[in-house]
Amino acid sequence: PPSSARSLRPPELVAGHWSTRWRNTYKGVTCKFSAASSFSHIFFLALARMSESELSVIKPESLKTYIWLQCFDGSIQQVEEEVAMFCPMICREIVKNGTGSSKNHAIALPERVNPSSLSLILDYCRFHQVPGRSNKERKSFDEKFVRIDTEKLCELTSAADSLQLKPLVDLTSRALARIIEGKTPEEIRDIFHLPDDLTEEEKLEPLKNINDDPRIRLLNRLYAKKRKELQERQKLKDIQVQQEQKDERSLDELLCFINGDGGM
Repeated sequence: PPSSARSLRPPELVAGHWSTRWRNTYKGVTCKFSAASSFSHIFFLALARMSESELSVIKPESLKTYIWLQCFDGSIQQVEEEVAMFCPMICREIVKNGTGSSKNHAIALPERVNPSSLSLILDYCRFHQVPGRSNKERKSFDEKFVRIDTEKLCELTSAADSLQLKPLVDLTSRALARIIEGKTPEEIRDIFHLPDDLTEEEKLEPLKNINDDPRIRLLNRLYAKKRKELQERQKLKDIQVQQEQKDERSLDELLCFINGDGGM
């Protein structure tokens, strides 16, 4: 059996039947047995010997542990603890601060995590927290998961970043990179609905990224590349201007100019 089950002991046999009240906890699941229940005893022993993947499949809803999450808009969701714990930020709140145990003590999520993004994140966590899935299954799920419109993808990236869910941040950032690949700064601004009131040079200046937004990081890398290209074009333009300004008058014309004999 798993190491967490080795310390468990079955109900005591009293007067020919199982003890009337017995309580123990396994993998966060509190089980109660009562009234001469040999079936309950057998069920619990089978439960203790199951693998994590088997347990996640047959675990009854009534035995699951739930926590409460509150978005910035005040909406509250009840979520399976094992799913929510997949997000490092939520896991830290549960372990260190003990929050989320009730609706009145819900975990307050960052501002960038709206209900729509949270729903997508939980779907991602539900799939990936189940052990035993093949790399092919995970890859297929991820490819379909990011097939959403650009605005939602941006919101999802920011929300995942706020919850410190790095695998999802990497996944959505790669999807955004594919969207902006080969696009001009103007096209990128249209995609992300950014203001267009700057000169060409100003448009390529690095954007401030106080919250370390992964979208801004991608834009700044692209802008650095575009700035270099603009500088190269400017150098070529300057060389062309210098060549055009080179004096092409003949020697006779120059001598006339020096002697004051011509108007050239």
